[in-house]
Amino acid sequence: MKAMIFAAGLGTRFKPWTDHHPKALALVNGKSLLQRNIEYLQKYGIHEVVVNVHHLADQIIDAVEANKGWGSRVHISDERTELLETGGGLLKARPLLEGDAPFITLNVDILSNLNLANLIAFHQSKKPLISLAVTNRKTSRNFLFDANDRLCGWRNNTTGEEKIAIPTSPYFAKAYSCAVVFESNIFDLIRQAGKFSLTETYLDLAKEHMILGYDHSGDHLVDVGKPESVAIAEKYFTD
Repeated sequence: MKAMIFAAGLGTRFKPWTDHHPKALALVNGKSLLQRNIEYLQKYGIHEVVVNVHHLADQIIDAVEANKGWGSRVHISDERTELLETGGGLLKARPLLEGDAPFITLNVDILSNLNLANLIAFHQSKKPLISLAVTNRKTSRNFLFDANDRLCGWRNNTTGEEKIAIPTSPYFAKAYSCAVVFESNIFDLIRQAGKFSLTETYLDLAKEHMILGYDHSGDHLVDVGKPESVAIAEKYFTD
């Protein structure tokens, strides 16, 4: 199985570090976020990884090369000419990811002890197009699921805006963990192009295809989006 780590973002919430460094190289207990995610994938036998780059891309490429991929085979998806967000970034990485097997995506600034083997087993058992790792934690935006864990919509809890793909009642709101298993045929189904978020794709495809939420509430999960969140991450991710 292959994986992709989204690492191309500007890291604007992580300033001033990101004025001179990519967020992917921010350190948590002496290891960069990128290294931690690559080693996390290795625990589950995933050693072929795509990393997309944009902001200060050369620093990430140099770190990968200097550390020999931290023991994994790392492919670079180069977005230096245009930042494509998660959906566009996934499409650009298609030649590096597509094949006969499902693949996983992670966000470089999310650290979790989610058991990926359980997420993969869930995906293989339920056979959806996409499996989204989710939890019950509080967040500004939620995906909305039905009683059978099928994705039905999205809600912005700050503005009240909702985007509904499948009307139902009641909705069960869950927070997105940014760990996802995709079936390999996803690339033939995506209707968006250029720069776009995967959220758009999920809500578009949910009308016609099974997209399920896998609840792993209770696991550690830290969004290392701001400098002050490093101290929180260091409490849980010590090795």
